Amino acid sequence: MTHPLSPLAGELRRRGVRYVLIGVSGANLYGPAGQAVFTTDDIDLFLPLDSDNLVQAWGACEDSGLELWSNEEPIDQPRDRWLAERMIERRALTRVTGPNELLVDLTLVMKGFDFEAVWDARRDFLIDGVPVPTARLLHIVESKQATGRDKDKLFLATHLDALQQLLKKPDRP
Repeated sequence: MTHPLSPLAGELRRRGVRYVLIGVSGANLYGPAGQAVFTTDDIDLFLPLDSDNLVQAWGACEDSGLELWSNEEPIDQPRDRWLAERMIERRALTRVTGPNELLVDLTLVMKGFDFEAVWDARRDFLIDGVPVPTARLLHIVESKQATGRDKDKLFLATHLDALQQLLKKPDRP
């Protein structure tokens, strides 16, 4: 069965889009053999504050047959540099939807981190043969702690033992 992210990840790679998988989906890749350890409704991709990169990410989504939304409204055409600059100014989230209830958030914010620090420490995981740049598990956990949102506090409390075990393991290549 194909992972829901792999077609988009392949298109992002083809277009040279810089992004890092974060959140619960990223944490899952650190589990045994990359098996899902934690449940989540969406996939979070952290992007740099770069309008050209964001335009390329939108194009990858379009080419993958996905719909783009912001604030519960479709993102209008043209999806160009001017629009990307406005989205970046506001640190606006792009919600990507697709078949089989696929939800991907293109976020310009990772609480407690700037993109370059996460990018420099990333590691690639293969998903259906596609390299997916992924934040370090420690960065994911620290960011969730820093947000202070109830859902993140609940995630951390519920999965404390599993996260501690995964953080103790040596980082796999």
